[in-house]
Amino acid sequence: MSGAASSGRVWRVLKFGGTSVSTEPNWRSIAATIRDRGADGSPVLVVHSALSGITDRLERLLAACVAGRQIEELESLRARHLELAAALGLGAVPAFDRQFALLEACANGIAARRQADARDRAAVMAFGELLATTLGVAYLATQGIEAAWLDARTVLRAESREGATRESGYLSATCDFRPDSAVQSRLAALGRVVLTQGFIASDAAGDTVLLGRGGSDTSGAYFAALLAARELEIWTDVPGMFSANPRSTPAARQLRSLSYDEAQEIATAGAKVLHPRCLLPVRQHGIPLAVYATQAPQLGGTHISETPAGKGAQVKAVCVKNGVTLVAMDSPGMWHQVGFLADAFAVFKRHGLSVDLVSTSETNVTVSLDPQANALGDDVLDALQRDLAPLCRTKVIGPCASVSLVGRNIRGILPRLGDALGVFAEQNIHLVSQAANDLNLTFVVDESQGARLVADLHEMLIAPVADDAVLGPTWQSLMRTAVPGAGAGSGEGAARGEPLPWWRQRRETLLSLMRDRDAAYVYDTATIGARCRELRGLRAVSRLHYAMKANPHPAVLAAVHAAGVGIECVSRAEVEHALASLPGLAANEILFTPNFAPRDEYRWALDAGVRLTLDNLHPLRQWAGLFRGREAFLRLDPGAGRGHHAHVRTGGTASKFGIPSGDLAEAARLAREAGLRVTGLHVHAGSGIGDAGHWAAVAEFLLGAAEHFPDARVFDLGGGLGVPDRSGRAALDLAALDAALLALAPRLGGRELWLEPGRYLVAEAGVLLARVTQLKDKGASAFVGVATGMNSLIRPALYGAHHDIFNLTRLDDGGERREFEVVGPICETGDVLGHGRLLPAATCEGDVLLVATAGAYGAAMASHYNLRSPAPEIAL
Repeated sequence: MSGAASSGRVWRVLKFGGTSVSTEPNWRSIAATIRDRGADGSPVLVVHSALSGITDRLERLLAACVAGRQIEELESLRARHLELAAALGLGAVPAFDRQFALLEACANGIAARRQADARDRAAVMAFGELLATTLGVAYLATQGIEAAWLDARTVLRAESREGATRESGYLSATCDFRPDSAVQSRLAALGRVVLTQGFIASDAAGDTVLLGRGGSDTSGAYFAALLAARELEIWTDVPGMFSANPRSTPAARQLRSLSYDEAQEIATAGAKVLHPRCLLPVRQHGIPLAVYATQAPQLGGTHISETPAGKGAQVKAVCVKNGVTLVAMDSPGMWHQVGFLADAFAVFKRHGLSVDLVSTSETNVTVSLDPQANALGDDVLDALQRDLAPLCRTKVIGPCASVSLVGRNIRGILPRLGDALGVFAEQNIHLVSQAANDLNLTFVVDESQGARLVADLHEMLIAPVADDAVLGPTWQSLMRTAVPGAGAGSGEGAARGEPLPWWRQRRETLLSLMRDRDAAYVYDTATIGARCRELRGLRAVSRLHYAMKANPHPAVLAAVHAAGVGIECVSRAEVEHALASLPGLAANEILFTPNFAPRDEYRWALDAGVRLTLDNLHPLRQWAGLFRGREAFLRLDPGAGRGHHAHVRTGGTASKFGIPSGDLAEAARLAREAGLRVTGLHVHAGSGIGDAGHWAAVAEFLLGAAEHFPDARVFDLGGGLGVPDRSGRAALDLAALDAALLALAPRLGGRELWLEPGRYLVAEAGVLLARVTQLKDKGASAFVGVATGMNSLIRPALYGAHHDIFNLTRLDDGGERREFEVVGPICETGDVLGHGRLLPAATCEGDVLLVATAGAYGAAMASHYNLRSPAPEIAL
């Protein structure tokens, strides 16, 4: 594609997100899409994000610059981009070298000053997009697509906003987006394909500014409006918007068609695919917007316009937004008091806080604060409460979740929602809000209940709807289509060119084990050994300890220990079990981290010689005599948790774990007074973490904490290494994790880094096998019952966890498939192992179903509920 584009032609604007531009297969898809969209002669503008993960690395670079340690971070950034360049088959890219030289100069300037303000931050963060787009243009040239590189800062100009702070002017700018014939003529002169950056613009002084959260989506919308484009396409890693978060609700339905207002409500209520700020420019100028998946364009997507399909009253999505904070204001004197709300809201404004939901009564006003729009540290909330005190009594409630039913004419269908609203019967509802535009009904509840409520509401209100113009196929069925052969039961990885999972290779062995059983857990110790070797290959990590609470089976412990991994325990019984199961296990190979345990357990551990970790100051305050002349680790709370569910996040004020950072000085004093030598510092923020940079961030936190504990020679970074829980999910990038930790090595002063993996080592090594007992059709739902349920595997009920499920008996059955609810025999509505799972339509009594990634927190959390025995365990 080459030649000049006529200024009279109507542009197509394609925005590609960070995941989309980070791999060679995705770039092949991008090139094909550009050719397709330009086939009719339309000029194409590509708006390009930074590579996935680079924005976080640039944040780390800023911190490193202020500390004068920028060189390692710069090299890490260069290496990541050159890695992609090599995958794309690119040689030297002079434009990349020029941009990187500018980044180095900027970083070195900040390092010389030892400080970075908002202007510096914007300048550095912009290089994510500037660097990546040079590679994009170079790759397209190798594919015969002549693309002009455009600096977005020469087109997008920030507006001045009344009341805006200097910081928001640099980091959360807005731009004029009225159609501009000069911009249209300029881009037309550049050619038929132009590639530019998202997220960045410039101000009147010519300084770089950022467009804030969702900035690349917003850039695409700004360009579409300036060019009076025929359409804006947002290309991301999911095929459109869905009726719930498909990562946690596999039965979520693709939303084929939405109005601008509906899309904005869904995005604002918690959907992550599209940022709500991008909708104003396209809505104001009537530009259709579509959302597609870069890696699977054949799956269609969501189309957003003024004239969507399905204009009748309907719930179209169930959304959840976590991390919501409520502020309740009580005062008997507010009743009929003129100006109370104005005075109260003026306090919020003074603190730079944006209010989301509002609920009022004669003596109470409660408002919600959205974490995406507000910085909500304890200091901010404390200051807010102090300034509100002259007006009213205040109470901060959180963490909460807002659960929203989003659709059209919600008030008109309230009678039809009656049964579904029964799911809130046992919940602590803090606030209810019905939108003035009649597009949503929102309930604010305890955060721990949000995911479960979404699943229940979705199952009742959306799953049964058939043959609908708006509600399309489920996420699961689309993914089976996207991965050919997976729908035929070939199993995880088979269609992606990866090695077959162990259970696929040992199918006949597993079926033979089930000849005289109705259920069983089966563990493959070879897979456990392989996972141990992967982590032992991390150059930055000195020692590993297996968190045995994940699975304490003796054969599992033996496989882990044989691979050179120690054991981490959380109870005396676990320690004794480990010692009994592993005759060669030395006491100093055991980490012992009790939580709220009795005093005698600590005395026993110290006498036994295991490595003890304290996660509370109470033992030091009340039992100081136990610790004289002893050594121990301290478990610290970094102030925030991470993980796939509220129940597995073990950091933050709502979590019972760890010593808060504000108590470190006192902890050091108490240790000295007790005669305790603190030899290690430990943080475990949660489970199921997929961000490879998380553990480096923990190490950074511990470096600061170590100032109080000069004898601490070990930083235990915890575990929580994420495991892909379904087909098609990317695995944790261990190379990136290792690189991030290695970059810290010069600052560690010889301290060792340890990890405590649990689920990572054993989840994929275990499967739960269960025989089909009965089948049932009930309205639009189809159920397949199996011989065991939440008594063997409680994770789906407790966490909303997803496990892929296969019919092992009919694994190679290529016939028709059907969605089933996979349920157990326990007398509980929540006894569901999987919602909306695609299984052979021919599934029948006696078949054996396989529940994958069940090796962790399965048998370990089993019970005899209903007096039904859980599945026995077998190790191969």
